[in-house]
Amino acid sequence: MAGRVAAALDRRETLVIEAGTGTGKTFAYLVPALLSGRHVIISTGTRTLQDQLFHRDLPALSAALGRPVVVALLKGRANYLCRHRLELARAAPELPLEAVPVEASAPKRGRRKSAGARESVLQRIDRWAMETSTGDTSELSGVPDNHAVWSAVTSTRENCLGSECAEFNRCHVVAARRAAQNADIVVVNHHLLLADLALKEEGFGDLLPGTEAVILDEAHQVPEIAAQFFGVSFSGRQLQAFLRDARVELAAAKVVATELEAALVSVERLHEDLRRALPRTPARLEWRTLGAGAQDTLDEMQRQLDLVKYGLAAIDQGTAFEHCARRAAELHDRCNILCSGPDELGVRWIDVTPRSWSLQFTPFEVSDRLQQWMRSTACAWILTSATLAVGEDFSHFLTRIGAEDARALRIESPFDYSRQALLYMPDGLSEPSAPSHTREVIDAALPLLEAAGGRAFILFTSHRALEEGSAYLRQRLGESLPYPLLVQGEGSRDLLLRQFRELGNAVLLGTGSFWEGVDVKGDALSLVVIDKLPFASPEDPVLKARLEGIRRAGGHPFSDYQLPQAVLALKQGVGRLIRDEDDYGVVMLCDPRLASKSYGRVFLDSLPPMPVTREPREAIQFLESHLYGRRHRRRERA
Repeated sequence: MAGRVAAALDRRETLVIEAGTGTGKTFAYLVPALLSGRHVIISTGTRTLQDQLFHRDLPALSAALGRPVVVALLKGRANYLCRHRLELARAAPELPLEAVPVEASAPKRGRRKSAGARESVLQRIDRWAMETSTGDTSELSGVPDNHAVWSAVTSTRENCLGSECAEFNRCHVVAARRAAQNADIVVVNHHLLLADLALKEEGFGDLLPGTEAVILDEAHQVPEIAAQFFGVSFSGRQLQAFLRDARVELAAAKVVATELEAALVSVERLHEDLRRALPRTPARLEWRTLGAGAQDTLDEMQRQLDLVKYGLAAIDQGTAFEHCARRAAELHDRCNILCSGPDELGVRWIDVTPRSWSLQFTPFEVSDRLQQWMRSTACAWILTSATLAVGEDFSHFLTRIGAEDARALRIESPFDYSRQALLYMPDGLSEPSAPSHTREVIDAALPLLEAAGGRAFILFTSHRALEEGSAYLRQRLGESLPYPLLVQGEGSRDLLLRQFRELGNAVLLGTGSFWEGVDVKGDALSLVVIDKLPFASPEDPVLKARLEGIRRAGGHPFSDYQLPQAVLALKQGVGRLIRDEDDYGVVMLCDPRLASKSYGRVFLDSLPPMPVTREPREAIQFLESHLYGRRHRRRERA
């Protein structure tokens, strides 16, 4: 893989590589990137991997190769403290930032700890602000990433004052961008990279033209993330953030504007009216779900946002109010675009979450935009992931990114799946649509859970199945649980994974986010149970519209989109099991369609080559023999 990447860098060509787990794909693209002496942008799927590359992998490889390079880490605005907004937060005591006292503790790097002290969240940030050199919020431990304080002390594209800000010369975002412009290798994430493509604002305009190579790790995420940025969104969170910022600016400037405040109150009331008009249960809904009353609310929302815009523009007290006026205008325009259509190029839909709502427009396809973007830069493009091909076929992924002519390479995992893993497909289970299916999955998994002593992931394809499965498993196991149960939603993803690794014998039940990007090596994970093939919900409005678009274009929705997407998702889920050459375990697939439907063979042919059984006793013996062997080897070493 490293050899092919090096050749692609030399030729400035586009190369797509599927590299199985254990290939060492991170080093396989970092080594040629370092040796090339070229200016390279590396984009990852998550901030966690971004930090790993910057703080661990690149320094280690650079030292080992004897090739010192200047490396910069660049994140989105929301990851950097904004000094101006921190000042506003200090001056706005009505904001609920002091309400949660937390133990003072040292940040992740470079600060002494005040033993026994207790301080508010805002006080801690205030003290850290005087000591940090980067302003990277990940430095400050003990304040969760989702804490409300961060949205008040970081900036967004909408509320940043830019070069007219009094703190511009000390701005952490500006400093990070300058460092990136002077670096040999810049580490970013997909959201930041694609935000630049869509918005031309996040600081990449000065970087891409001079870049000689772009490497995209976890590249399978790119089409979906791109669709988010090429669409339109109007949400309750955007409204609430705007209302808060406008009131903070008014309070800081000691401005009294009765009519403006009345319009702000009206926008707030209309936001709540719309929230009440939508279901409370989290869901993705079709646009027609909005009744006439909700449509009237949105019409009035636009009128009130217009009043807010003019009211803010009339305040002649500096740049902050001009920016607020522009934000009101942008919110008005987004709402207007969504309410007036058209739907020929995409789908309008509604996303309801536990705390908010958003109205969305998502384009059917982003391949043309991605193709134009990649061709507009005369540099090498390397796209890699463990899941890009369906069997040996890359055409689904290549079509979605507009790179049908790219060179493609598939490298098998070096792990010995024939020895380390077993695929178990139990007989006698009901069809996935049957009401009893989830309980049957738990019943069939229980003997294997006992044989493995816990040490399992149970992955579901829906939140409803997750809730039913976790409740039924607790019922079957009784009050004295033989192993700890960790359930998605009962703690943050990072917390659950940390507990899973530390406990060593837990069972984690999850959906969605636990199917990919999760790395558990060693004894802690020996069994992965998957309840059904991960076809996207046919009721999802985005999927329905996308399939209709394929149909209108003369394509075949199932074979062109639904099947390959489900195959790639299953490969991600199965990939959680074997993460190291000493790992072992059983993958239990509980969907009878693998045998009863012709497309079942497409799924099986795309999985790593491992022995298959339908006998529960064989799966149990496999787990027991490996577990016994591990214990025996540990006793010998002791």
